Amino acid sequence: MSSLPLWTRAELCQATGGALKQDVNVENICIDTRQLKPHDLFIALKGHNSDGHRFLKQALEKGAACVVAHDQETIQNLGLTDDPRLLIVHDTMHALETLGRFARQRFKGKAIAITGSVGKTTTKNMLQQALTPYGKVHASVASFNNHWGVPLTLARLPRDADFCLSEIGMNHPGEITPLAQQVRPDIALITSVGSAHLGYMGSLEAIAAEKASLFAALTSPHGRALIPDNVPHLNLIIQSLPPECSLWQVGEATSSTIRIMSPHYQAEGSQCVLHTPSGEFSLHLNAPGAHLLANASLVMGVICSLGLEPYPATQALAHFSPEAGRGEHRSLPGDVTLIDESYNASGPSMRAALATLALIPASRRIAVLGDMRELGEFADEEHRTLRDPIVACNALTFCCGTHMKILFEALPTNLQGGYAPDSRHLASLLRNALRPGDLLLVKGSLGSRMRDLIDALNQPSSNQEDSLAVSF
Repeated sequence: MSSLPLWTRAELCQATGGALKQDVNVENICIDTRQLKPHDLFIALKGHNSDGHRFLKQALEKGAACVVAHDQETIQNLGLTDDPRLLIVHDTMHALETLGRFARQRFKGKAIAITGSVGKTTTKNMLQQALTPYGKVHASVASFNNHWGVPLTLARLPRDADFCLSEIGMNHPGEITPLAQQVRPDIALITSVGSAHLGYMGSLEAIAAEKASLFAALTSPHGRALIPDNVPHLNLIIQSLPPECSLWQVGEATSSTIRIMSPHYQAEGSQCVLHTPSGEFSLHLNAPGAHLLANASLVMGVICSLGLEPYPATQALAHFSPEAGRGEHRSLPGDVTLIDESYNASGPSMRAALATLALIPASRRIAVLGDMRELGEFADEEHRTLRDPIVACNALTFCCGTHMKILFEALPTNLQGGYAPDSRHLASLLRNALRPGDLLLVKGSLGSRMRDLIDALNQPSSNQEDSLAVSF
């Protein structure tokens, strides 16, 4: 914890335009009372299905330094009208944004923003680990990358931080620009341009144009953009770059600024030599997967663009491990090894996960796949294209969901493990099929609830029949 307060009374009032009767020194910003700690500032956000104003009294009872609210009727009904810890604003969401902008304005370090169809959170986590040897790093929590996650990340930005990492997401046109303008990045990364959210966006070109909005928000005149050299519609993205900002391409092309040379992928990890403006050096990861090496190469591009000595970052990255839901490897009951990719899924990330599965020796490889969401009219074909990667890694495949049924029926009979309409019914079918020594990949969009399937596999076996599951 920094010895400096995150927010003072004067700053809160100046940023929000509100009035606060009591002096405070805020240590953190919170929007969920379940996570609130003493000396936090609680902001009562109002959404479609929730209203933080209902928890104002609870926040104060738990030791909140002060609370930000706008619903006068609720404030009055709770008997808080005269509470000196109350900061009244016109709108709490707007107040969160203004706090974020104020914090970004006082920040003297480097702001780095990350977007991409896949790999945003993993790249952000890698970058946080790689930058830690060089100074104080502040980064967005989990996948806080939307209209409230980005300003919350900024509002939590310590005044003495050296680096601020903001993840920026989207699933509809026009969402990146307002978030990127809040971050005002010195360095911007696009990790990938792929078919995620294709149903909302309509085409890869539209997705590329939306991702390019992040580069357009770079602070001039010395902003720097980093992007893989093989993304589709690269020229369209380059055109978005502001004058006097530079572009670094990362990949295996001979013309790339950060060139990946002699890549080697094994079950134990991946390695390569990077040719960079800072010289050539080796990069090694203990986690397997070509996609992780590509993400790490982008991260090293950031390190080099900041003019930092690469060695401490390469040493930090050597110990990187993917987190739960994003490629973590761990054991399940019955001597089964799990690759947990349950957090989300798109065509590119599915293919990357299957390619990683193929790298790892096992008595049997098993892929358990749930629907990829937000693909609209492209859904059936996007699912069907996974057939060849599954055949290539020789994975016995279990599927759930409407669109995954299309894939399941397209697979060779010997790779059809089983199908069920949802993850709950697939879990019992899968449990009965698992054997000691199996290597199990579980992946699907968040709405497919593949996390529930993993939780079920961690529970003691049940004898309950699952009449809805269909085994092949």
